[in-house]
Amino acid sequence: MTINESDTTAKPSETKNWRGWQENLILIAIALCLALLIRTFIAEPRLIPSESMYPTLHTGDRLVVEKVSYRFHPPTTGDIVVFTSPDELQRRGYPANQAFIKRVIAKSGEQIQIKRGIVYLNGQPLDEKYIAEPPNQPFSAVTVPEGEFFVMGDNRNDSNDSRYWGFLPQKNIIGRATFRFWPLDRLGLI
Repeated sequence: MTINESDTTAKPSETKNWRGWQENLILIAIALCLALLIRTFIAEPRLIPSESMYPTLHTGDRLVVEKVSYRFHPPTTGDIVVFTSPDELQRRGYPANQAFIKRVIAKSGEQIQIKRGIVYLNGQPLDEKYIAEPPNQPFSAVTVPEGEFFVMGDNRNDSNDSRYWGFLPQKNIIGRATFRFWPLDRLGLI
C-alpha cells in the first residue's frame, strides 16, 4: 500500500490558520510579559481595604502606585506610600508581603511628637487639612533613624501606623500612590 502525497501535506488554508494562531499566541505572550514588567518595575494597581486613610482615600478606592521615582530620590513628607509589612508587624502575625498605605510624616533625622491633638515635626505644628480628626493620644518626641520613615494614616484615631509598630524602613516601600482610577466620580491625582 502506498501513501498518497496529498495525504501527508497540509492544505494551504490549514497552514495559514496555524500561522495565524502562532502570531496570536506570540502577541499574547508579549502582552503578558510587558504587563508583568510594568507591574513589577513601573506601576501597579492597588485596592484600599480599610478606612485608615479616610478622608483622603475611602474603602474600595482603586489606585495606581508608581514605583519609579523612589529609585531616584527618597519619599518626602506628605507622600502617600504603599509598603510591605515591617519586621514588627511580621512579628505580630502579619504576612511579609501584606501591603499597607500611609502618609509620610517624618523622614530620617527629623523629630516627631504629638501633644494636645497636634502633630509636631521638628518642633513646628503640622498643618494637616487632610486628616479626619486630630489624634486623641499623645506621642512622645522621637527622632527618625537613618533610612527609615515615620508614617501615619489620615484617619488618625483608626490607623495602625508608626505610633504602634515603629519606623518604616525604606526597603519596605513599594511605591507612591499617585492616581485614583476608581470610583469614577473621584477619579484624579492624589
